[in-house]
Amino acid sequence: MNQTYSDIIRPHGGTLVDRVLRGEMREAIRDRAQRMARVQLDSMALSDLELIATGALSPLTGFMNRADYQRCVDEMRLTNGVLWSVPVTLEVARDRAADIRQGQEIALCEGRRVLAVMEVVDEYPLDRAVKEHEASEVYRTTEDSHPGVARLYQRGEVGLGGDIWLVDWPNPMKTEFPELRHTPAQTRRMFARRGWRSIVGFQTRNPIHRAHEYLQKTALEVVDGLFIHPLVGDTKEGDIPADVRIASYQTILRDYYPADRVLLGVFPAAMRYAGPREALFHAIARKNYGCTHFIVGRDHAGVGEYYGTYDAQDIFDQFPQEDIGIVPFKFEYAFFCKKCGGVVSAKTCPHDQEDWIYLSGTQVREMLDRGEMLPEEFTRPEVAKVLLMGMKNHR
Repeated sequence: MNQTYSDIIRPHGGTLVDRVLRGEMREAIRDRAQRMARVQLDSMALSDLELIATGALSPLTGFMNRADYQRCVDEMRLTNGVLWSVPVTLEVARDRAADIRQGQEIALCEGRRVLAVMEVVDEYPLDRAVKEHEASEVYRTTEDSHPGVARLYQRGEVGLGGDIWLVDWPNPMKTEFPELRHTPAQTRRMFARRGWRSIVGFQTRNPIHRAHEYLQKTALEVVDGLFIHPLVGDTKEGDIPADVRIASYQTILRDYYPADRVLLGVFPAAMRYAGPREALFHAIARKNYGCTHFIVGRDHAGVGEYYGTYDAQDIFDQFPQEDIGIVPFKFEYAFFCKKCGGVVSAKTCPHDQEDWIYLSGTQVREMLDRGEMLPEEFTRPEVAKVLLMGMKNHR
């Protein structure tokens, strides 16, 4: 019997959501939407809309209502009991919310273009006190020096909850990497066609380097396929631009990975920098894409000093495995050791740190800004050249 996409791993909540309208229904709803009240989406909401519509955030079928929002913040659950670690909300200004009532259909827009319709089933306050509570629980800080908290405080004061239906994709001129923008239904079919029964997902917002390669290939020794799935939504100032990062992945995949065992795609999410909670969120999303395993490394989705080095791994131990579904691969920090002569981790290297070669993200960016080649022990020379040229083009 041929393997189908549903044979790999069940989507989170049991069913892969599809909120994309097609055919005559799409045309009818799009025409009707021209007469609806309009709500403009910020970059976070645009990313979340795409993820909801394609099923990447299954079982969510729309933006959270008050009850789901509150239980998510306080207990990391939806009201139906399903594990869910970060809020996915549509926030509008108070004066805009005053013109919208419960039960009303609204058009969700990017500029003049209607992207989706939503029936508003709930309106709820997201004032400063509520947001500070969310920040404390989700981000573990109320400081607006944290980029995720800063964005949270800048969004609207009222949440609108309700199911969405997508009638059009975000502006094609702004949608990056269409050839890599696989939906969860598509990746599940791709995995099935390749005969993969076990797939490990890898999330990153940084250029690929030797430590990443080490983690990926170690995991690939025990699973059928590797899904490299870099995030291409909003990131903080100072992060390497998405197009430069994608070029670096494509470069290394051509020469250093088995083509029949690796798939590259892009994850159109915005970074929340929510550390442990976002690690769980990233894993659940990759479960929806069809991954059975997920690599969780050092300080996953972290920023600054807000989270402990391995907090993002420890959060997976707080819940029964059947609630999570996807299996985390927990890796120690990896680096190049001059005495070992290769990339290793603290679990396998007996030498002192003076023999280790590693660079922080800030160091990488500073070297690239100065036009310096990154050391071969840190990343492949082919990748370093791509990064240098890419950052030069962005200056």
